[in-house]
Amino acid sequence: MSETQHTSTSGTPHTSTSKTHTSVTRRQILARTGAAGVGIAFAGSLTDLFAGTAAAQGLGQRGYGPLVPDPAGLLDLPKGFRYRVLSREGDPLRSGEGPVPSNHDGMAAFGGRDGRVHLVRNHENRPTAALRVPAVEGLTYDPAGMGGCTALTLDAGGAVRSERVAIAGTAVNCAGGPTPWGTWLTCEETEDRAGTNGYTKDHGFIFEVDPVDPRRTGAVPLTAMGRFQHEAIAVDPRSGVVYETEDAFQRPFGLFYRFLPERPLGGTGSLRAGGRLQAMRVPGVPDLSAVQEPGARFDGVEWADVPDPLATDTPVRLQDFGPRGITHAQKLEGCYWGGRCVYFVSSFARSGDGSAADHFGQIWRYDPAGRHLTLVVVFGPDTDVQLPGESPDNICLAPSGGLMVCEDGGGAQHVYGVTRRGEVYALARNRQNTGTQEAPEYGEFAGVTFSPDGSTMYVNCYTPGTTFAVTGPWAGQPGR
Repeated sequence: MSETQHTSTSGTPHTSTSKTHTSVTRRQILARTGAAGVGIAFAGSLTDLFAGTAAAQGLGQRGYGPLVPDPAGLLDLPKGFRYRVLSREGDPLRSGEGPVPSNHDGMAAFGGRDGRVHLVRNHENRPTAALRVPAVEGLTYDPAGMGGCTALTLDAGGAVRSERVAIAGTAVNCAGGPTPWGTWLTCEETEDRAGTNGYTKDHGFIFEVDPVDPRRTGAVPLTAMGRFQHEAIAVDPRSGVVYETEDAFQRPFGLFYRFLPERPLGGTGSLRAGGRLQAMRVPGVPDLSAVQEPGARFDGVEWADVPDPLATDTPVRLQDFGPRGITHAQKLEGCYWGGRCVYFVSSFARSGDGSAADHFGQIWRYDPAGRHLTLVVVFGPDTDVQLPGESPDNICLAPSGGLMVCEDGGGAQHVYGVTRRGEVYALARNRQNTGTQEAPEYGEFAGVTFSPDGSTMYVNCYTPGTTFAVTGPWAGQPGR
């Protein structure tokens, strides 16, 4: 497998033969003008949300300058940044197990010995996927499942040294999250039962993946953590509580969960010991989309036990939580831990789908100590958004002291930075056109994450499945 590299060295656009996407999207307006007046609002102090590394507290003020068109037609970056293609779907896995699978999605980076970095990458493969995750003995849950994870090991210089199957036989592996003990929890975004789509086992579970030695974790579903349309997780590093999002597009919408493990922070394999699954109830708020004011805070958040986590007869979000009900939200996606709180994303809400109100992205903060839920960031709505997306999806904290947000919608797709001051800037634009001249489509970004030392951003293009490593002047004064 070859690795390719491109450097943005000039602000002068390069000639490109690809068709230019001419529609101006809401996110492009955000990138050019900042947040003011274009449908993004932030709540008060963002100290926790935008707490970066100590070495970069003064950075991330205005972004790094305009994006320079990539003559290779893959990835536009600001001047001074460069990318390397680490892996691309269809190329042979270095392990010899088969081709690199399709549909690159959630991802995390883990530090290793001698400066190595271990990447674990999801493949959101449905039964129609072009390239399945190859079945490997001892690492396959359901032979009929086409999803799973692959693992890459990079040396101290950033070169790929190994690439192999980490888990196979799962389905629609969307996002997930890292654990404090250095493993990856991969999430199935499906509720298909055995007998559906040829599956031999039920799906809709979380699986633990060891990035260094996947055979330590195997392919064991963590059934106590629930069977539903999982999206992402975040672990409280102090208590070991695991927070989970449910990406339900249509009513009844998904729930926000917490899992109270029997063996909190017990290390690899400890989650198999089970625990208790609960769903969040915000008194008086049956639908989070109804909240539109940034800074709105709700005290006394409650947690209700899930009657049947395995959803034996009824999907969890449809189960009876008693006369007080439960709190739902459309498109719950990204989830991460920052400071002393957990943050989670509602990618968008549409009243036409049954939501209480419209928005094009919310970021919520839950403080476990005070049981407070606060709406921190609201996007939109605007008139120029191409439904059904252009909304925040995978997100991560950046060394620059802000957020990196993957865009998931129609038209051109970007990785955006959001600074502590609430300024939005474009960091990358996908130039890979997977549609036609009449109907161009650009694969969404996913799995944005940083190396442990903060020197490299890794990000996936969903289709055609591509994993990029982006380096540049992260520690320099951003351009204006």
